[in-house]
Amino acid sequence: MTDTKWHITTPEDAGFAPDLDENFEIARQAGTLPNLHGVIAARGGQIFFERYLAGPDAGRSPLGVIRFGPETLHDMRSVSKSIVGLLYGIALAAGRVPVPEANLLSQFPEYSEPSIDSAGHSLTVKHALTMTLGTDWDELTLPYTDPRNGETAMNNAADRYRYVLERPVIEPPGRRWIYNGGATALLARLIEKGTGQPLHEFAREVLFEPLQIKNTEWRRGIDGEPIAASGLRMTPRDLARIGTMVLAGGQWNGRQVVPPEWLVVSFTSAVSMPDGQQYGYQWYLSTAPMDDGARGVRHEKTINAVGNGGQRLFLLPRLELVVAVTAGNYDDPNQARPPMTVLRDVILPALHKSGVQ
Repeated sequence: MTDTKWHITTPEDAGFAPDLDENFEIARQAGTLPNLHGVIAARGGQIFFERYLAGPDAGRSPLGVIRFGPETLHDMRSVSKSIVGLLYGIALAAGRVPVPEANLLSQFPEYSEPSIDSAGHSLTVKHALTMTLGTDWDELTLPYTDPRNGETAMNNAADRYRYVLERPVIEPPGRRWIYNGGATALLARLIEKGTGQPLHEFAREVLFEPLQIKNTEWRRGIDGEPIAASGLRMTPRDLARIGTMVLAGGQWNGRQVVPPEWLVVSFTSAVSMPDGQQYGYQWYLSTAPMDDGARGVRHEKTINAVGNGGQRLFLLPRLELVVAVTAGNYDDPNQARPPMTVLRDVILPALHKSGVQ
């Protein structure tokens, strides 16, 4: 199916130590990779490490134990947000959506003014792209089973876009990062309004099909609208394919898929996060420690897409390295541990031991 054009190579030919598989198994036996479902590591457009495991999974409800493989679709959860960010840049280059500096509320004239917080009239599209709307929204301290959770309340609302736009502004926009799936929903709605296409249809046309990605799903809510912030389903291989395209400056097989200037601004820090990471346009910007031996530890720049349960897309530009991880640890407070262990304790140490810097 979709993955026939992937080139497969050995860890050694990709510049990694030959004991990569052994180190992965050591980590798994040590219990540091609980309910890990899949790992793809690629460099220079070639997969050099690929593992799938069986484990319990869940969508809208528990799915039981799944035996994962190369063609098994997996929930991307909030990795979907980063994909919407790429789609917005593609639509912007085509002149179909407003520029980031455009006023946000003016893009939604269908909603009556009196119901909108007056402070919200200063909001811009950029505030949605960077999650700095400054509106009353809580996804991080309230579980998704709580109806007061921002994304849960939005998904249950009669009109999700009205719900997001009518949230009261509680602090000056642009000042602070507040995790907000509603911001992504608004971006997706602007894409649909501007292109005249459903979100998934547009994604297939301008992003998935150019990358030979054939099998994807994008779940819809009870209102029939796309769950833009967390509804995408695809394979780890196809997620790695998107990462490989991004590291190639937005190109795939000689075709410009995402404008390079959009990638530059998307991966430029717009706001600091409470945990010390930075945030761009729907992407996380961080560093990963890499042991340089006698020269000490160097912190390698990473560009990350992050989803509940342990879904990750790690991009390390200088190393031309893409690591895609899927897991089933939804709502687990330790859900970040397995994907970070894969990157920091398995993949990067193998690169160091190979002598490649």
